[in-house]
Amino acid sequence: MKHRLLVSFLFLAIASGPAIAQNRVIVRDSLGLHGLQLTCLLVSCNIVEGVDGTLGQVFVVVPGPLNSVTELIEELLAQVGVVDAEPDLLLRVTAQTWTAPPGLWDRTAVSYYGTTAWHGYVNQPAVQIINLPKVQSLSSFGASGTGIVAVIDTGVDPTHPVLQHVLVTGYDFTRNQWGGSELPDANQPEGTQSSGSPGWVNQSTMAVVNQQGEVTFSQPKYAAFGHGTMVSGIIHLVAPTAHIMPLKAFHADGTGYLSDVLRALYFATQSHAKVINMSFDFQTSSTELSKAARYATSKGVVLVASVGNDGRQAMVYPAGLSNVMGIASTTNHDTLSSFSNYGHPPVWVGAPGEGIITIYPYSTYAAGWGTSFSAPLVSGTVALLRSINARGLTQSSASQAIAHAKYISSQLGYGRLDVYQAAAAWCRASGCNSQ
Repeated sequence: MKHRLLVSFLFLAIASGPAIAQNRVIVRDSLGLHGLQLTCLLVSCNIVEGVDGTLGQVFVVVPGPLNSVTELIEELLAQVGVVDAEPDLLLRVTAQTWTAPPGLWDRTAVSYYGTTAWHGYVNQPAVQIINLPKVQSLSSFGASGTGIVAVIDTGVDPTHPVLQHVLVTGYDFTRNQWGGSELPDANQPEGTQSSGSPGWVNQSTMAVVNQQGEVTFSQPKYAAFGHGTMVSGIIHLVAPTAHIMPLKAFHADGTGYLSDVLRALYFATQSHAKVINMSFDFQTSSTELSKAARYATSKGVVLVASVGNDGRQAMVYPAGLSNVMGIASTTNHDTLSSFSNYGHPPVWVGAPGEGIITIYPYSTYAAGWGTSFSAPLVSGTVALLRSINARGLTQSSASQAIAHAKYISSQLGYGRLDVYQAAAAWCRASGCNSQ
C-alpha cells in the first residue's frame, strides 16, 4: 500500500524577547518551606509547588491580589532567607514545512536489540555518518548503552513497541502524576495552557508515515505532539540497551514552564539518571537553571542540550551553561545546517539533524529536522561511553571524549560527532582495551 506524508512542521527555536509567565515566580529560600510560608504572609504570595525534590528550598509562588510579579520579586529579595527570585519562564513553538527523506518509506522489518523496527530507522544515513555501527560491532567496546537517560520533553508513547522494553517510570510535571506519557494530550481541550511571552522548544520538521488523524494533529494545540517520543527513539537508536526515563515538562502545543523543567532536572538526578537530554532553549539566563544544572553534574549526571534553530550565533540556555554540552545540527554532507545556531559557546559539537528518522506515537515513524534531533545522538553516545566504562564518567570526562570529533569549522565547536572517536578516546582515558 502506498504510504502518505500526513504531517510536516518546522519548529523554530529562540524567542524575540525575554520569556515571562504572567503570574509565577521561582524562589529559593534557605529556610525551606516553613520559612517561605512565613515570608508569603508578609509579602502576600501563595506557594504553588516545590521544585527541587528532597532538597526543599526552591518553590513556585504566585503574587497575591495586590502584587505584580515585579513587585513580588523585589519584596521577596528583601526577606530573610530568600536567596534568589526570578520569573517563571514559558516555552513555546511555531511552525513551517519540509519534505520527508526517502528512508522514511523503508518499512522492511529488522531485528534490533530485542525488538523489531523499520530498516529505514535502524540503517539511516546519520548512523553511518557518526560511525555508530563500528562501536556497536567491536567486541572490545561491547557498547550498546547502559544507565538511565532522562528525556525532559513532551513525554513518550509508552506503548510504542520499540521503546516498551527500555522505559523506566517517569513523571508528568504538567499534570503532577507518574508516567510521562504524551498520549493523553491527544484528547485535551483547547485553552488549558496559560499564555505568556514565548521561549522555544527546538522541534523541527515532523514528516509522519501512517499517522491517524491528519486534521487533528495539524492543529496548533498539537504542534509538538510526538516530539518526546521522537527524541527518545533517537537515543534508543544509538544506545539500544540504555533505559529511558520520560519526564514530561511540555504540553502538546510545545509550551512549558521553566519551573517544570527545574523539577524534572531535580527529579532525574534524585532518581539516579546518568544522562539528561534537553531539546529546548531559553534566550535569557536563569539563576535557578544554572543551580539545578550544577546540582545534577555534582551527582555525576551528564547534561546535553540543543542550541536552537534560528540560524545565527547566539548564546542560549541551558546549552550555554559551562557544564552542559550544547549541540548544533549538521547536514548529511558535514556542513552546518542552515537553520542551526552556531558558535562556541554554546556549541560543543554538531551532529546530524536533517531528516533524522525515528519513532512516533501510535507505533509509527517520523523524520525530524532541527537541533532537537541532533542532541539525542550525543546523549545516546554518552550512554554508550558508560557501557564501555562507567567509572569516572562525568560531565567533564564525557565532554572531553565527545570533543574527539571530526573538525569542520569553529562554528561547530570541536566538530561533528564521531561515536568511534569518542569511544576510543574514553577507552584511552579510562584504561579499557580498544581495537
